[in-house]
Amino acid sequence: MAPASSMLTTDNPVFAAYLFYCSVLVVKVLSMAALTARQRFGKQVFANPEDSSLTPKGKVKYDDPDVERVRRAHLNDLENIPFFILSAFAYTMTNPTPWLAVNLFRAFTIARIVHTFVYAVFVVPQPARAIAFFVGIGVTMYMSLVSIAYFSFAA
Repeated sequence: MAPASSMLTTDNPVFAAYLFYCSVLVVKVLSMAALTARQRFGKQVFANPEDSSLTPKGKVKYDDPDVERVRRAHLNDLENIPFFILSAFAYTMTNPTPWLAVNLFRAFTIARIVHTFVYAVFVVPQPARAIAFFVGIGVTMYMSLVSIAYFSFAA
């Protein structure tokens, strides 16, 4: 087992890729707030009376289907991306093959971006969203199981 200090450096291509893809995912999650705001202003529907006064035709509405679709996509990110970040960190510490690790990180990131596009930006019928969702779940599950196996023998 390689020492952890040598793995947690940008000289380690797996850790460098981990940092890059996690940063992309953080920007992606934060951008969902802007996407929600764009939808709210475009439809002129807001969750609070003080916000509805920002536009002349603004109204308070809690169940607009388009706004709720974006909010559900954001919630789905919040339910999946933090677990990926934790699982990917543990996986990084297993000293994986760089090619496989980088492609797992890449696949998850692309899957989450595609999930948002087909769910909240350009709505595409199923199974597009399900495929993107399950690619992400599969990557996270694989990395978690590899980490469990690796660290169960180290314990």
